[in-house]
Amino acid sequence: MTTRAGFVALIGEPNAGKSTLTNLMVGAKVSIVTHKVQTTRTRIRGVAIEGDSQIVFVDTPGLFQPKRRLDRAMVAAAWGGASDADVIVLMIEAHRGVTDGVKRILDGLADLPKGRKVALAINKIDRVEAPVLLTLAEKMNEAFPFEKTFMISAEKDRGVDDLREWLAQELPEGPWLYPEDQIADLPLRMIAAEMTREKLTLRLHQELPYQLTVETESWQEREDGSARIDQMIYVSRDGHKGIVLGKKGETIKAISTAAREEISEFLGRPVHLFLQVKVRENWQEDAARYSEMGLDFRDGN
Repeated sequence: MTTRAGFVALIGEPNAGKSTLTNLMVGAKVSIVTHKVQTTRTRIRGVAIEGDSQIVFVDTPGLFQPKRRLDRAMVAAAWGGASDADVIVLMIEAHRGVTDGVKRILDGLADLPKGRKVALAINKIDRVEAPVLLTLAEKMNEAFPFEKTFMISAEKDRGVDDLREWLAQELPEGPWLYPEDQIADLPLRMIAAEMTREKLTLRLHQELPYQLTVETESWQEREDGSARIDQMIYVSRDGHKGIVLGKKGETIKAISTAAREEISEFLGRPVHLFLQVKVRENWQEDAARYSEMGLDFRDGN
């Protein structure tokens, strides 16, 4: 039996649907999904099996114009994920077309080493009519020599099977990179922290900027099969701490409940989750925090 294995990098602008597609392909929630942009901070790898092929998805942070150190480190991580991959899939949104951001990404693709396989996935196809889609596909293929173009809706699971089957055939021959039952190479501590951060992002909406991070400080396995998880939410200023806690602690209680339920479902066993909030004014300039998120502090320069 000939087996194949390799890395597939999903790149695109923030909110293009990369995390949704990763989770759909893998069949489990390994990547944070919210309606807000720039939520994926690290290159989360999800592992999918298609026939005799093992596809390792690198869900990169969205590519955007960076302003802060954290932004620059995220963009560097995204391009790093692309340059290391066997196959790259550029995801764009059907209803937004060829934006300035997409043009910048096309310029970046042109700078990658020659011979890299790059496919185009036009996502959210349910939002536009067929003629618009065809025109967009033509424009994109005139701008860059894509190996193949796929019309998909990651949210509605349309066209995704064709993309998965094509990717499986394009990967290099070789042994599988991970055990068959492993779906992600992120430590469980980081996955749990990402799940809590997603709940914070969803609950707080516009109230809190992207100046918070979550760390799993301790993880204790209990004799009854459950796990006790202690996490710290770092915010940049005192005012943010009050927002996260909420009136009489109601906000953090709701976030804790939602995160606990999701982590428990992911692990398949009971979880006791304890959250605390701490102000750390300059955490975005702290190299250790970047390491926790899987980013390189030096890339933010």
